[in-house]
Amino acid sequence: MKNWIEILSEFKEKQQPVALVTVTKCYGSTPCVLGSRMIITEEKELFGTIGGGKLEFLAIDQAIKALHDNKIIESGYTLGPEFEQCCGGKVEFIIEPMNQSPELFLFGAGHIGQEIASLLVGTPFKVNLIDSRTDWFSEKELDPSINPCQVSEIDFKTFRDAVKWGRNCYVIALTHNHAIDFDIISMALQNETKFLGLIGSKTKKARFHNMLIKEMGIEDGMKNVVCPIGLPIGGDTPKEIAISVVAQLLQVHYQGLKN
Repeated sequence: MKNWIEILSEFKEKQQPVALVTVTKCYGSTPCVLGSRMIITEEKELFGTIGGGKLEFLAIDQAIKALHDNKIIESGYTLGPEFEQCCGGKVEFIIEPMNQSPELFLFGAGHIGQEIASLLVGTPFKVNLIDSRTDWFSEKELDPSINPCQVSEIDFKTFRDAVKWGRNCYVIALTHNHAIDFDIISMALQNETKFLGLIGSKTKKARFHNMLIKEMGIEDGMKNVVCPIGLPIGGDTPKEIAISVVAQLLQVHYQGLKN
C-alpha cells in the first residue's frame, strides 16, 4: 500500500489538485490519532482516513472549499451527540490545497514579455511565454523553467489551445499587433481566468471597450480587463515596466490567498 507521500507525489507529477487533511491536535477520546492524514480530490476520491463518520464527512466538504478557494483552512470539532459519536473528544486539523500554483500565459515574447518571464522565475508562477512570430524562440536564451510556445496567426485555435483556462489562469496580452491583442482579450473574456491584463494606453482601452461591445457582443466590454497593466511605481524601460507588472501579479496572487 502506498503511503501519503507517494500518493501526493503522483498527484503532483500529474498536476492534479488535491487537498491534504492533517490532524494537528487530539483531545480526549477520538477516532483518530495526531498526525492522521487524508487526501481528497476534487471528485471527492479519498486516500487515507481521519476516523470516518460525520467528522470525516465535514472535513471532506471543507477540503472541497479549500480547493475551490485555494486557501488553507484550519478547523476543529468536538465529538458530541450532534456528531452521532459519544467519545466526547475534540479533533483539530488543517486542510492544505495542493498543485494549484498560478499559471501565467503571456502573449508576446518581446522585450517586456521576456523581462516579465525572467522576473517571475523563482516565484509561485508557472510561466508560458507565447508568440506567433516564425522562429521567434530559435535564438532566445530563456530560463529552463519558462515554457516557450509557438502559435500560428493563420490558425487562431492554437492561441486558445495554448491556455489552460480556469481559476488559477493569468493571461496577459502584449503582442506586436493590436489586432492580435484584441482577439486574445476577446477570447479570454469568454473563458475563466483569475487575471486578464492588457498593455496599452487609456485610448487603446476605450477603443477595445467599444469594439468588444459592438463587434463581439460582450456587454461588459473592458470592465474585467486590467489596462494599463502594472502597479503605478514609475519608470518606462522594459525592465521597469516588467517589475511593475510582476509586482501586480504577485499582489493579486497573495491577496487572493488572504481574502
